[in-house]
Amino acid sequence: MAMNDAKSQVDTALTSGNRGMSNENTFAGVTSFLRRSYGKDLDGVDLAITGVPFDQAVTNRPGTRLGPRAIREASALQAADAPYGWNLNPFEAFQIIDYGDVAFDYANVPAFPKALRDHVATILDAGTACIAMGGDHYVSFPILQAHAAKFGPLSLIQFDAHSDTWADDDMNRIDHGTMFYKAVKSGVVDPSRSVQVGIRTSNPDTMGVHVIDAPAVHASTPAEIAKQIRDIVGDTPAYVTFDIDALDPAFAPGTGTPVWGGLSSAQAAAILRGLAGINMVGGDVVEVSPPFDSTGATAIAGAHAIVELICLWGAGQKGK
Repeated sequence: MAMNDAKSQVDTALTSGNRGMSNENTFAGVTSFLRRSYGKDLDGVDLAITGVPFDQAVTNRPGTRLGPRAIREASALQAADAPYGWNLNPFEAFQIIDYGDVAFDYANVPAFPKALRDHVATILDAGTACIAMGGDHYVSFPILQAHAAKFGPLSLIQFDAHSDTWADDDMNRIDHGTMFYKAVKSGVVDPSRSVQVGIRTSNPDTMGVHVIDAPAVHASTPAEIAKQIRDIVGDTPAYVTFDIDALDPAFAPGTGTPVWGGLSSAQAAAILRGLAGINMVGGDVVEVSPPFDSTGATAIAGAHAIVELICLWGAGQKGK
């Protein structure tokens, strides 16, 4: 960083018109995601990062409503350089902004799913792709619905410790352990083209979704796991959801339902990079819970995961 840049660049998320990263001091200023321009103008925008500060669907420890804010702050630690491990720099190739958070009435939980669907649909209808920061994992369901309305049935690539496919035929219930059951049942997700990675809790009904559990990941290489995923997904429109508890608690302790025996951050990064070229149409990173993240390591992991998703999306755009 040039010292003169650090002295002259202040709150560039709000003042800069170039929608690019800045050399503002990492410890100061408005913390949009990666210091991207922060606003609601989608004209010419290729990708919008948006926050979903919702955690009223949790079955265990709450706190993920604070996730988007913590992830934004953690993202300021990343250098304004090309992302490591990729042969492209999406921040130079595409217009990417921080679109802010979805607006909703915290006291009217039943109205939340529609508010989120409409929020994401506004982004997609503008011809802009969307990657979301949760929030608990339920938020993926309304986001998937908005994407399926545009792209049709989706391949779901789910990094997670839990299947989240517990039976629940009440579409009005809001639960972060049943939403992918509903996504399959309602035709939003094509289970034959979907895969869960890192699972290490029991659920006998897979809903037809392919499962690569955590022991299988540990017994293989990231390249082999990535190939399995690519073979399952093919060229169908894919949505990538990354529950931070896919990582072992040693790497991401700040989450609501941590489970030991999970992926390392190195494994997760290598698998995501090995998916380059899939037809990724959207994604999210969820379940970062700052109240249980005493060192900030989980928020940092979440910020890195979003950068990997941005790169994965960008790599898919290069082939179109």
